[in-house]
Amino acid sequence: MTVAAVLFGSLVVALILGVPIAVSIGLSVVVSFLFVDMPLAAMAQRMYAGVSTFTLMAIPFFMLAGALMETGGMSKRLVRFANSLIGMLAGGLAHVQILASMFFGALSGSAPATTAAIGSALIPEMSRRGYPREFSAAVQAVAGTVGTIIPPSIPMVVYGVVAGQSIGKLFAAGMVPGVLYGLGLMTVVYFVAKKKDYGSATVFSLKECWLSFKDAIWALLVPVIILGGIYSGIFTPTEAGAVAVVYGLIAGIFIYKELNFSKTVEVMAKASTNTAMVLLIISAAAAFSWLLNIKGVAALVGSWFATAAGGGPFIFMTLVVLLLLFMGCFMETVASVLIVTPILLPVAVSLGIDPIHFGIVIVMTLSLGMSTPPVGENLYIAASIAGISFEKLIGNIWPFFLVAIAVILLVAFVPFISLMLPNFMYNF
Repeated sequence: MTVAAVLFGSLVVALILGVPIAVSIGLSVVVSFLFVDMPLAAMAQRMYAGVSTFTLMAIPFFMLAGALMETGGMSKRLVRFANSLIGMLAGGLAHVQILASMFFGALSGSAPATTAAIGSALIPEMSRRGYPREFSAAVQAVAGTVGTIIPPSIPMVVYGVVAGQSIGKLFAAGMVPGVLYGLGLMTVVYFVAKKKDYGSATVFSLKECWLSFKDAIWALLVPVIILGGIYSGIFTPTEAGAVAVVYGLIAGIFIYKELNFSKTVEVMAKASTNTAMVLLIISAAAAFSWLLNIKGVAALVGSWFATAAGGGPFIFMTLVVLLLLFMGCFMETVASVLIVTPILLPVAVSLGIDPIHFGIVIVMTLSLGMSTPPVGENLYIAASIAGISFEKLIGNIWPFFLVAIAVILLVAFVPFISLMLPNFMYNF
């Protein structure tokens, strides 16, 4: 346990000092390697092994596809279509935020990308229509986390690689929980907006529904093409990411005509930077997890969880959700998935918990960490767009945060919710 103390202690110190998460993880591994007198060349080998997987190529493809679709005009068309469907409800534009985030999540697979794309389009407009900025920012910060629950999902790809599970099954398993997650947030929005008389609703129009649908059809076809191709066996998840990139380029340049050469180069540069950061996190976390395993820390922690659970999956899942909520406050989702999966998955399987279901619970819970202080990236993005302080946003996020936890617990304790679609699709 001395190695664990050094490993986690140095990680905590680095995070407190504000060191970026990828560097924090890497530094903690370096310190631990030096402490146990292991060659740093072994660390480099484990970092390389952590990203030298064909399936992980889906990550840069989906990140680039999401950036192309955001800049290429798809996000604002999805917002218009969502507004035509549910803008007439109390708190109309806040409902639109959530539904549009669900739509865009099916394009990007990223919570920060979803928050930035939909928040940039809606938060300023909501302010003009009388919604308090802190309210609209709070809705968007939590609604953006649905981007990693509704497929495609980058954390699900990472979990699938680490756990040796089907990416297609994980994508299918995330659909129903993602919809429930969105409906839960909409319920809170409805009652809060009704009570405080936030915003003004639009008038429902079949004509506007049809026109906005026609305008958004090319964006709405993206998840159909991606998921349809995967489930029909036409292409793998990695190839689906490449198809999404090509589709995003064609739609942005030739259909919506909002992408030009300079914008495309800018998008590719930004996506490359984001991809490099994510892959650096994955490689550092892979070395971190390897050290935990070879020093017996993972087995020891897993044994403690098994003992604390008392052999019961209900207690075990409760402890897992609490642990992941805590980790989400301090660590990035992908890094956390890489660290906890090798430790907790064997215990979950020994208790009879389906690994696909367990993966959905892990991804949902850690994704919520994107909207929890002090590290939650969605919070900083939403606060920046709204032009408010981080502290002011935190005070308004709790109703949405609590209903998100309620949905996560419902999914955790009722496996049928996540397993109904994969069981039907793969056993049909």
